[in-house]
Amino acid sequence: MNFVKRAGLSLWARKGRTLITLATFLAISVMVLAGILISDATAQAEEDAKRSVGAEVNMEMDMHQLGGGGMQAPSIDAATVDKLGALPQVQKYTYSMWDRAFLKGKYKLVDGGPKIQPMGPGGTSATGVLDSSLLPDFRSGKFTLLSGKHLTAADRDEKELLIEERLARKNGLKVGGRITLTSNNEKTTADFTVAGIYRDPRPSTEPEPENFLSPANLLYGTVGGISALESEGKGTLQVGKATFLLRDADTQDAFKDKAKQVAGSALDGFKLDANDKAIQQMTGPLKSIRSTATVAMWLMGIAGAAVLALLANLTVKQRRKEYGVLLAMGEKKSKLITQQALEIVVVAAIAIGVSSLFAPGLTQSAGQSLLGKEASAAEKKLNSWQPPAPGSTGLDQGIDPNDKPAENADPIDKITVALDPADLATVGGVGLGIGLLATAIPAGAVLRLSPRTILTKGK
Repeated sequence: MNFVKRAGLSLWARKGRTLITLATFLAISVMVLAGILISDATAQAEEDAKRSVGAEVNMEMDMHQLGGGGMQAPSIDAATVDKLGALPQVQKYTYSMWDRAFLKGKYKLVDGGPKIQPMGPGGTSATGVLDSSLLPDFRSGKFTLLSGKHLTAADRDEKELLIEERLARKNGLKVGGRITLTSNNEKTTADFTVAGIYRDPRPSTEPEPENFLSPANLLYGTVGGISALESEGKGTLQVGKATFLLRDADTQDAFKDKAKQVAGSALDGFKLDANDKAIQQMTGPLKSIRSTATVAMWLMGIAGAAVLALLANLTVKQRRKEYGVLLAMGEKKSKLITQQALEIVVVAAIAIGVSSLFAPGLTQSAGQSLLGKEASAAEKKLNSWQPPAPGSTGLDQGIDPNDKPAENADPIDKITVALDPADLATVGGVGLGIGLLATAIPAGAVLRLSPRTILTKGK
């Protein structure tokens, strides 16, 4: 009788041991497959999050470089930023500069905000931008463009503005209307065309934290138009902040290196900061459950291998007489070892096949439940963050402004588990490896068997 047939008869005759081995392999297969499925599902969710958020690098003032000297904000020539925006890693870019501006003549600011006017009577914040559609509040959907168009690079030298709907309503302005602004030193005056009207959902009585002004009075203009209102009014266009949206999140380091090479000393006083806070905020729960699933998978794999090794070792002791007879009849020890391995592999194959039927459903249910708890905990932590009081940095209160949660980046609380052939192949490889490992130690005992000793002394 060949060893393949003997393996089948042995599995059938020893139903109890076969079922225990099957149950052990089934538990291993389910856990290993669950770990792989969760890893795949979370990896896919992370990729989706990266695509939805986009890869962003911000060029901002570096407070650490300015700490030892004067506090004058640095500026960089717009032409240099344009060179950085032309690098192959960049998909879109924008930059901005800020100045104070005054509404003159019949134009009035919206009532509200603080009683003390930090910009002076009629003064407000005027931000010049290259591309207003790339402003964080517009990208996140917090601001809505109600009419008109966004400011773009094609408009950079025009005198155009985006104004908030309440300011437009108070002054009877519509798209195409004209509004007069006076510069920070109140000497230069220019007429601007209203290119678009947007909506800021914040109440007009709630001061925005950066400039402590009513949100209804914030102005966004073309970089050329706002720069014309600067006190000097001469020289090349200087900007103080820039944002670069990259084509691929994996090219952030390459972009930073190339940007430093192109800009050189012009970047002194600035830092290139990868804005991956939103991605980290969204994917935090995913990493947590993936780590938990990986640890559980390894523990189950190691424990299962130990149990299978023990079962195989006990099998050798229980079948000593059977092996003794077979060896006395001329059967080779290698075939006995192969038979034992075949029995393990057959049971493993059945277990893997059965586990593939219900493991995805169990993994979806268990993974979703675990992720929901992690996401709820993360959401609760984000909601508990409180900004510092207006006019305060928060450092004296133990509040780090950099810990402010990213907007429109809720922690991911859903995953989709899907089984593919590669996953089954991986589980099959793991199962086969564990099965062969479990038979390795008993194989040594088989090689030491002596048919004469077994048949005469029973050991």
